[in-house]
Amino acid sequence: MIKEAIDCIDAGTEYCPCKLAESGECLICSQCQGECFCDCLNWKGVCIYQELYNNGNKAKEGRKTYDCAIEDVTNYNNNIIMIKFKSTHKLALDLAKPGSYIFVRTDENKYFDIPISIMNSDIENDSITIAVEIRGIKTNRLLNTKPNQNIVIRGPYWNGVFGINTILAQKETKALVLARGIGLAPMMPVIRKLEAQNNELQVVIDKSPFEVNFASVLLADYNMKISENSLLDQGKLSDHAKVIIKDALNDGTKYIHVAGADILTYSVINYLNDIDRNDVSLSCCNNFKMCCGEGICGACTSRFSGHRVKRFCKEQADPRSIFEGRRFI
Repeated sequence: MIKEAIDCIDAGTEYCPCKLAESGECLICSQCQGECFCDCLNWKGVCIYQELYNNGNKAKEGRKTYDCAIEDVTNYNNNIIMIKFKSTHKLALDLAKPGSYIFVRTDENKYFDIPISIMNSDIENDSITIAVEIRGIKTNRLLNTKPNQNIVIRGPYWNGVFGINTILAQKETKALVLARGIGLAPMMPVIRKLEAQNNELQVVIDKSPFEVNFASVLLADYNMKISENSLLDQGKLSDHAKVIIKDALNDGTKYIHVAGADILTYSVINYLNDIDRNDVSLSCCNNFKMCCGEGICGACTSRFSGHRVKRFCKEQADPRSIFEGRRFI
């Protein structure tokens, strides 16, 4: 059984305490949960209960909405659209972190918000790049976007990646990044951070189900080993992927970042269990459904054994723990 520390991505930030604390559902603070004693689950240097009290027992002001000017749009066969837009300097700084995401819409109707991971945040030019897979009614509207138009965004949000502390801990070591499909977009801030911490990176890309590697332009800015291979074969980890992982581990790699669907993360975890390598640190994409981004609507919740409910738009987790004890019905 994995012993995990409960952590809230917003704890100690300018957005804490949030509506959960105001409603008695704080992830961290026992007193904000209605208890009589102080038993903070993960101290972040700030007393959430005191902050709530000082704010009149009300939540802090939430994320703001911004109208941003579109600089460039690249359409890849109506399957992926890459949008680059201007932002404020503070927003660009906030969204440079691994796991950053925003809610995007082109319509004034707030129900057309789409949660999209940040692909690149250029803090020198205050511009942000996102890549969106066209899947339905909301994303289809983005196909009409053109340069010099406006796009409406809400943010910043930071829980788009599980295992952020693991990413921050990797310094001057070897790391393996496995990315598939639209996971190439949230992979880029992780690579940027790992490179800044002087890690030796090996990146393996599976562009399926797309025909093009839409991250190639950004990847060209980094000096690292990059290859393309099939990572999944009929819903299971491919033989190529197993050889790549095993060779990397034999070469001294003790950290893997998985940027793809849950089936890829789940398959990598199972393979590491099979070869008895539970010592390997992991991080992965947060693929839970997002709707409000504040833990209120319940779209991101998942139920685990012991009648535990986790709000994954805010709660950080070890990639292994999001599958252990999870109820799939």
